[in-house]
Amino acid sequence: MSVDQRYKKIHDSENFKELVKKRNNFSWMLSVVMLLAYYSFILIVAFYPEIFGKPVSEGSVTTYGIPIGLFIIILSFVLTGIYVFKTNREFDELTKKIIEESA
Repeated sequence: MSVDQRYKKIHDSENFKELVKKRNNFSWMLSVVMLLAYYSFILIVAFYPEIFGKPVSEGSVTTYGIPIGLFIIILSFVLTGIYVFKTNREFDELTKKIIEESA
């Protein structure tokens, strides 16, 4: 079987279409979560700085903006971990099936 025929067989495979659809939907969902968190933070800082400018406790120099900003950074790592976990568990299995079918 030529390389072009194999690519066509993979491209026409139902498993391949399922993989592309699931991966795209999952990636977009995680992207939307991250973008909402990040841009919400930026918009609040820009238009309502007093919300994040309040000290966490009386006499503290740490404002609410610091832990919320750290939360957004940690969220990006957590979302990356979720993506890697799902990819290793589900998407790799579909990829193996697609490769086996095309051989």
